[in-house]
Amino acid sequence: MPQHTIELIAAALFAIALVHTFAAKQFERLSHRFPRHAGLFHLLGEVEVVFGFWAIVLVLAMAFVSGGDQALAYAESRQYTEPLFVFVVMVVAASRPILQTVMSSVDLIARRLPMRTSLTTAWLGLAAVPLLGSAITEPAAMTIAALMLAPQAFRPDVPERAKYLALGVLFVNVSIGGTLTSFAAPPVLMVASTWNWDSHFMLVTFGWKAALAVLVNATVATVVLRTHLHPAAAQADQPAEERAPVAIVVVHLAFLAGVVAVAHHPVAFLGLFLMFLGFTQAYERYQSPHIIKEALLVAFFLAGLVVLGGMQQWWLQPVVSSMSPGVLFFGATALTAVTDNAALTYLGSLITGISEEAKYSLVAGAVAGGGLTMIANAPNPAGVALLKRGFSDATISAGGLLLGALLPTLVAVAAFALL
Repeated sequence: MPQHTIELIAAALFAIALVHTFAAKQFERLSHRFPRHAGLFHLLGEVEVVFGFWAIVLVLAMAFVSGGDQALAYAESRQYTEPLFVFVVMVVAASRPILQTVMSSVDLIARRLPMRTSLTTAWLGLAAVPLLGSAITEPAAMTIAALMLAPQAFRPDVPERAKYLALGVLFVNVSIGGTLTSFAAPPVLMVASTWNWDSHFMLVTFGWKAALAVLVNATVATVVLRTHLHPAAAQADQPAEERAPVAIVVVHLAFLAGVVAVAHHPVAFLGLFLMFLGFTQAYERYQSPHIIKEALLVAFFLAGLVVLGGMQQWWLQPVVSSMSPGVLFFGATALTAVTDNAALTYLGSLITGISEEAKYSLVAGAVAGGGLTMIANAPNPAGVALLKRGFSDATISAGGLLLGALLPTLVAVAAFALL
């Protein structure tokens, strides 16, 4: 059969996967109604499983249509560096010495500011940590921010609407907060070398606008959450943990810095990761259980997105290339909701003769829309995996996230379009 048949099948499966993400909460509810098949419904209700599941279906469909060799060749031709990196950086960034160091720094700053400590801590988690993503990469910032905010703002007793707004703000802020440099945000990384965009260019063209939007979004979310934040919330339900010595913290930070430095070389960062696991085993008393399960689910999700998304170029690139710069800005924001923003900017980098105005519009729209859905930005699945237990049915609704992210997305759009 012709290649176009496979592309049509891939597009159909991609659309089904999108619908599945919005219906994941319903599968979780079915697991309670039909306990005999609870395991199956629970599996299908795991949002992180969705794209990996449908990617497997796509490979099987390709094997049926074109043969097993061609299906395996396609699967092996995909680039899995990003899923592997996100897995590694999540585990390392979530280690107890690093989290204790970040929390201590945030607490120190919060106590020196003229506001209630709980308010300041939440605000810093929604503003400072996402901006820190420009240095430590967005997946690491998402992991740290989510683990910081989970016991304070994403508790079961906090109203769902407030939590979805905070979640939308976190996702949007992480997406735009990585634009102060040229290496931290996946959609920027896809075009930086092709278009010769260095960190200075990113800071003066995108970064300061993104920083203003981040501060506005964090402030709005903190005001909404103010009555639900309690001084002891951040420590609630957490047993006392022995603090790691300075030397242990320094080694952990060195591992994190090393992983970030070789983020595009999987052999190198996987080697560092194995050394990290060995080191944490040697000093187990200063460690908490690694978030291996959560990180694996996120990697599975992103790998599935790589497989499914790789077959969408045939319709996405003509759509992107046909837009004028003005339309492209808003079109990219909307398209990001249904495809990974890094994939979108990558397609844009393939367009020959694209104007400087169109380049700006494409990237600005892609990062502004990075919080609208779980698949819009690579770090989002990490946030979902770490925060979903605080939501109803321990599942994050795709519709709830979309609504919660609308306001912070509009703030980001205004910053990039008007400033």
